[in-house]
Amino acid sequence: MGPLSLPRKVSVLGSTGSIGVSTLDLFEQAKVQVEVVALAAGRNVERLAEQALKWRPQIAVIEDETALPRLRDRLAGSGIRAAGGAAAVVEAAAMDAQWVMSAIVGFAGLAPTLAAARAGAIVALANKESLICAGPQLLRTAKLAGGVVIPVDSEHSAIFQVFSPSNAQHVARLILTASGGPFRGWTREQMARATPEQALAHPNWSMGAKISVDSATMMNKGLEVIEAAYLFAMPPEKIDVVIHPQSIVHSLVEYADGSTLAQLGPPDMRSPIACAFAWPDRLPWPAQRLDLARAGPLTFEDPDPARFPALRIAKSALVAGGAAPAAMNAADEIAVAAFLARRIGFLDIAATVEETLGRMDRQNLLRPAENDPVEAARVTDAVARRVADEVVSGLMAPQHA
Repeated sequence: MGPLSLPRKVSVLGSTGSIGVSTLDLFEQAKVQVEVVALAAGRNVERLAEQALKWRPQIAVIEDETALPRLRDRLAGSGIRAAGGAAAVVEAAAMDAQWVMSAIVGFAGLAPTLAAARAGAIVALANKESLICAGPQLLRTAKLAGGVVIPVDSEHSAIFQVFSPSNAQHVARLILTASGGPFRGWTREQMARATPEQALAHPNWSMGAKISVDSATMMNKGLEVIEAAYLFAMPPEKIDVVIHPQSIVHSLVEYADGSTLAQLGPPDMRSPIACAFAWPDRLPWPAQRLDLARAGPLTFEDPDPARFPALRIAKSALVAGGAAPAAMNAADEIAVAAFLARRIGFLDIAATVEETLGRMDRQNLLRPAENDPVEAARVTDAVARRVADEVVSGLMAPQHA
């Protein structure tokens, strides 16, 4: 990538979610010249229409086809093309944009992300499933097409900013930071009795239910370990996690000479988005500045493997390779949903994921797939959900009802 040249053609996939909204807000605050090619959303017609009328893309796409008539009504006479359905989102992702924000939540983001990569765009990646389910294929696709994938997740963005590919052989460790979630100081006995309300009460962030529970189990950090391994071509034994409750140090890279480089900043997703948009340049915008004198003490501690087994499970899935990471991700979704529905206990979440992977391994269902990565991931996802449902049914007990 060369220096940032403007105006730049951009598309925002997942424009009505928090990352998409932050992306468009950043463009406005930084006063950058962009030509918006496409906006795509899941089902929030009102916000998508509002964004489209403001940013004037060539096309606005709503994944929920039943909402397409309402979108067309809202955009009538504007000259903006409206489309609906998953296939239309993929088509929008492949349009002639130089930079694509991939922020569609969940498995639905995989196919559009691959389409943007095939088109040779700079892909700003905020969709976990794209890496968990098809990381090697995605990165290879982008490279072959002349594009690049730049992570937007704050931890991976932090590593990206202090990781020198030319010195990769001298990297001793990648160190991902974690807040520790709401149960950082709890015993296993207390965690066994944890309620969904307690798991959702994150000390630092306001997030959706799924990611809040993943933070409480530290499964989110396990998923990030897998993503980091793919993004930076680093073996599992060179990736560690440290708990940092203040969420100021976003991640670190330790080199063989003993130097450890860290990226710090106030928790604001617009900062990693700005990095992904301008890299290797820097984008001036009215960001909050970090005042270390007033930030208070910064503390660090090792995660307890007995209380947070999700980290071990994730590393095992990474080592196993093949379909194991995708299966783990699907099983976690089933387990978290069962916990939120009070069907299983908090500690049963990790147990469900581990048992699901074990059963699939014994049935030889975790072999590397050689066919289309999207279809392979879809099959794995469906099988893992079925097996996880069976595990949940076996774990259910009267006290969880």
